[in-house]
Amino acid sequence: MKPTTLRAAPASAPRVLHLNTEPTWRGGEQQVLYLLEGLRARGAPSLLVAQPGGPMLERARARGLPARALRMRGEADLLAALQLHHLLRAGRFEVVHAHTSHAHTLAALAAALFGRRRPKVVVSRRVDFSIYRRSFFGLNGLKYRHGVDLYVTVSEAIRQVLLGDGVPAERVECVHSGIDVAKIDGAPDRREALRAALGVPPDHALIANVAHMADHKGQRYLVEAMPAILAARPRTVCAIVGDGELRGELEALAARLGVTGQMRFPGFREDVPSLLKALDVFVMPSHMEGLGTSVLDAMAAGAPVVGTRAGGMPESIEDGVTGLLCPVRDAPALAAAVLRLLGDPALGRRLAAAARARVVERFSTDAMVDGTLRAYRRLVGGRR
Repeated sequence: MKPTTLRAAPASAPRVLHLNTEPTWRGGEQQVLYLLEGLRARGAPSLLVAQPGGPMLERARARGLPARALRMRGEADLLAALQLHHLLRAGRFEVVHAHTSHAHTLAALAAALFGRRRPKVVVSRRVDFSIYRRSFFGLNGLKYRHGVDLYVTVSEAIRQVLLGDGVPAERVECVHSGIDVAKIDGAPDRREALRAALGVPPDHALIANVAHMADHKGQRYLVEAMPAILAARPRTVCAIVGDGELRGELEALAARLGVTGQMRFPGFREDVPSLLKALDVFVMPSHMEGLGTSVLDAMAAGAPVVGTRAGGMPESIEDGVTGLLCPVRDAPALAAAVLRLLGDPALGRRLAAAARARVVERFSTDAMVDGTLRAYRRLVGGRR
């Protein structure tokens, strides 16, 4: 592999290689892109290594970010680990930052080949379940206790999970995910056009969820809430925006409950920021959630938000202050919260205004990038 040339940066900015193994595009990949753009703006030299032909690599290259393709066939791909080791050595990287679970193992293996003078290994943790949940004979205990210098969690809730699993406190730090508020603000207001495109009559309310259709996102509980919502407010349409392995099951559930006519499944959309501005209520019914950047997007867009007490979601949604919170897996509670907001627009406006202020203050991309860069500097400071 050819050495990678990166522009010069201030001495305080370490050289970081970022590793992402995902072949698809989800919220975590958007966070990596925000981080790379923010580090470039601060003069911090970075290189992304990602799957060839995947959206992570292509979107980074489209923005002019340094990026290399590397085929990674799982976390036990020793050839990929060896190639990654050569990249780290050639580029004289001081930190390797793994952004996915498989990247975690590959980064640790590649760094271990250096011996004692290895690069520092940083791992992002975005899920709020125990490290032993998917552990083969408890081997994750070894994986998480050796070869990694710092875990960066996207919420305090995830940090507490790692501490409870026995990861030393000095190796776990919370840096909240951030969103690009300017991007949300700059999205055109196309309320009438978007609602018409979704088949929402002018006199109907529109509620929506935007997320990958997976079990932990809990969209089934939103569908199950629809009969109660429609019984009280029949002029309501619900859109579940995105795609995923459960799309067919959700559509079948809507049919069984007799709510298909009031449900919309428009798939993946590029105009989500504009769509969020067209909503009456945004609902995130997850029963597991690291933080929920879709929630942050909705809050920045000014949509009243209903969420659950899953994972890190209560760190952005304060019940009765910046939104309404429900128990997990509780369709009746979701229905009651949605109906409360639809029936009290003044409450919705008050919560939405407070929610936007909280996002601007605590969950910006600038705060996320600065927090991550401080963590890098602490790791390499002693070595320098």
